[in-house]
Amino acid sequence: MKNRDDIAKLKEMLKARAICVVIPTYNNEGTIAQVVRDTQKFCDDIFVVNDGSTDATSHILRQIENINIVEYEQNKGKGYALKRGFRKALECGFAYAITLDADGQHYPSDIPLFVDANKEFPGALIVGERNLKDVQRTKGSGFANKFSNFWFCVQTGKNLADTQTGYRLYPIKKLVGLSMLTSRYEAELELMVFASWHGVEIKSIPINVYYPPKEERVTHFRPGKDFARISLLNVVLCLLALVYGLPLRLLRWGMRVFRTLFSLLFFCFFMLFVITPMAWLYIKIGKTTTKKRDNLHKLIYHASRFVMLHAGIPGAKFSCKIADGVDFDKPHVIICNHQSHLDLVCQLIFTPKMIFLTNDWVWKNPFYGFLIREAEFYPVNKGIEAALPKLAELVKRGYSIAVYPEGTRSKTCKIGRFHQGAFFLAENLGLDILPMCLYGAGKVLPKTSLLLKKGQIYIEVDNPITRAELSNMGSYMEQASTMREWYRSRYEDICNKIEQDA
Repeated sequence: MKNRDDIAKLKEMLKARAICVVIPTYNNEGTIAQVVRDTQKFCDDIFVVNDGSTDATSHILRQIENINIVEYEQNKGKGYALKRGFRKALECGFAYAITLDADGQHYPSDIPLFVDANKEFPGALIVGERNLKDVQRTKGSGFANKFSNFWFCVQTGKNLADTQTGYRLYPIKKLVGLSMLTSRYEAELELMVFASWHGVEIKSIPINVYYPPKEERVTHFRPGKDFARISLLNVVLCLLALVYGLPLRLLRWGMRVFRTLFSLLFFCFFMLFVITPMAWLYIKIGKTTTKKRDNLHKLIYHASRFVMLHAGIPGAKFSCKIADGVDFDKPHVIICNHQSHLDLVCQLIFTPKMIFLTNDWVWKNPFYGFLIREAEFYPVNKGIEAALPKLAELVKRGYSIAVYPEGTRSKTCKIGRFHQGAFFLAENLGLDILPMCLYGAGKVLPKTSLLLKKGQIYIEVDNPITRAELSNMGSYMEQASTMREWYRSRYEDICNKIEQDA
């Protein structure tokens, strides 16, 4: 980290995302103090599990302030120590635990890498892949890692380059099989296998590692006895993979395909055989009037509410929050971050008086293009300035204008650069800006995926930004930049809250 401010922000982020550090130790009197103090530079919430040490480890730990110590008299192994550490962290309200070894081989300065990975892959088990180039290791250590990697792939169908590393971030609320965990250090492999079987995403990130000279190393690995035990464990896990792990994986994949097909068929049926025919008949029979178009908006509004609040999207939980000062009867320029094809229906639940500026693809869509056109949504390819007279007419009728300032869906759900169009419209139409912040639509239906995922969709409607407040921000470009920063901050707060239970 570059300076104190960066470290302070890191510590705040760790607390916001409910991340702690768990350090299991057994007879590491020569290194434990330095490891803990180095870790304290980056994290305030540290649990040290003293696994029945017989040297001065216990005394040393008691001299260190502001740490949580879990200890017991009899040495029971790393697996048991991790189990005790995770359970204590859960009792204290933490959702994630970073584990690192007490022998000094891991660098606490790599903790920010795990935090970044946790933000990018919430709910995932993050594995630190060691840079072992030019590191002097025993032949047995290198073979054990390759041996473990191979069997992990056999048992889960997933390739990992380093399954033996102890530097990891665990989503401790999602861990399965803690009660069945073996007590020794092969428990770390078990945790990954069980996690993978139960759908926990596993991601690797590069980390640094330090191996002291052979004469200074402290190891509790007993080659003959421990290797035999690991081999037996792998036999058991392979058998379980056939009767338990593989069926679970196939069932989970099948359910995801089923949810996607069900949603697609429901959407196609609903649009092609219910909503669109009703709208077509209603519009085409008799004279097209303003009242008819207003009623068409009400139809879209009620259909959206039925889908999101009652029928639901299979595997997705939907919730929303509206600030007390929001009045949907008053026209606004509504802005929202853009994540997926689900965004429109998420926003349409709030009011029938909403018009979207859409791209050409949506305007010409074969499933709902007719509805979009007849509902007076406006294609942005004609230009914002050209749209002003039509939009001004809609505003007079009480409609809000909804815009995605990013202009395109985000692959990663991160807030992209804001364009100036929404702020140009707000000034020229004399409207306040109403911000909506959307979470989860891009995770349930990612831009790069055809299959729906399970997850949570949440949309928050904040208080309007008044014309005076916008003017104080400066030019359209400055308004766009200021609002983007607001969205980045608000979206991060929402992520931190929701992803503790991701």
